[in-house]
Amino acid sequence: MQKFKIKVNGEVYEVEVEQIGGAPAAAPAAPPPAPVAAPAPAPAPAAAPAAAPKPAAAPAPKPAGGGGGGGALCAPMPGTVLEIKVNVGDAVTIGQVLLILEAMKMENELAADKAGTVKEIKVTKGQAVNGGDPLIIIG
Repeated sequence: MQKFKIKVNGEVYEVEVEQIGGAPAAAPAAPPPAPVAAPAPAPAPAAAPAAAPKPAAAPAPKPAGGGGGGGALCAPMPGTVLEIKVNVGDAVTIGQVLLILEAMKMENELAADKAGTVKEIKVTKGQAVNGGDPLIIIG
């Protein structure tokens, strides 16, 4: 019997899991034997083409609180705003949940990554947002 703690919608549940039927899985089977005859190597090209330039790397996603001067809490992924837990003028602390965003059938708590005051709320309950959209401005 194994015990696990699972957090669902902010509630912590302790569950016990019991193995049912049969013995535990046996040791993995031996790997398949190596092929008897190796394929012949392909002939080398006469002249190697110049390497194509690598495309520019995609910009890294913005952190939740935006860091720096903007102070915007941005959507980490597309979704729907389920609940806004703060109002304009509220003081917020690091780690405080500001908004709940539903994405891929999951409720995601978006928390402040810096302390400050809520200057502007750019979304409404039920609004669909795209990844990177500013949701709440913290000053």
